[in-house]
Amino acid sequence: MDKTYPSASAAIEGMRDGMTLMSGGFGLCGNPENLIAAVHQAGFKDIDVISNNCGIDGKGLGVLLDAGQVRSMTGSYVGENKTFERLFLSGDLEVTLVPQGTLAERIRAGGAGIGGFYTPTGYGTLVAEGKEVREIDGRWYVLEKPLRADFALIKAWKGDRHGNLVYRYTANNFNQAMATAAEVTIVEVEELVEPGALDPNFIHTPGIYVDRIIVGESYEKPIEFRTTREA
Repeated sequence: MDKTYPSASAAIEGMRDGMTLMSGGFGLCGNPENLIAAVHQAGFKDIDVISNNCGIDGKGLGVLLDAGQVRSMTGSYVGENKTFERLFLSGDLEVTLVPQGTLAERIRAGGAGIGGFYTPTGYGTLVAEGKEVREIDGRWYVLEKPLRADFALIKAWKGDRHGNLVYRYTANNFNQAMATAAEVTIVEVEELVEPGALDPNFIHTPGIYVDRIIVGESYEKPIEFRTTREA
């Protein structure tokens, strides 16, 4: 089945105000830049975002924050986003901070159909407030529930028309798990190849999890902190 779409704007068809949206990447690495831009241009509002972080001002998911399109954010890292900080402190953005490993596992559990899992991370802290705790073999654990979304925006290095995906290095972070944990998974790739061109031994996400795929354009790939060596 050919899952390709002609553009990012065409691929986000069916999105709506008030949706829950997962967006892959780590920091500004592996962000689905074209799809985020399409969501911004479409003007959807009251979006509940699930992502490791929310980009920086004017970059990544920060574009949606700047435009006032995000209602809530579930993630593990605030980063250097001044808009994020301002909206959170003013009470205009609902924020749920989740330990990074727990966030990854909650997303993976959502994709795997697991109803919950116990982790020692966060026990005895604010993270555990209101949650079930249990002692197992002399150690206390917190029950964490899975995360799923209406839509997932995924960035991959290569993909074929059937939706099979290959990620590259750090850009794999959260993308692979999120691709399995949404009702509709929309992918942008840097390179689109014909079915059979990808070595099946190195496919990270099978096409069965992918609903739509586009070829991204004009990647900026911004760097949050540019560090150079002195001459």
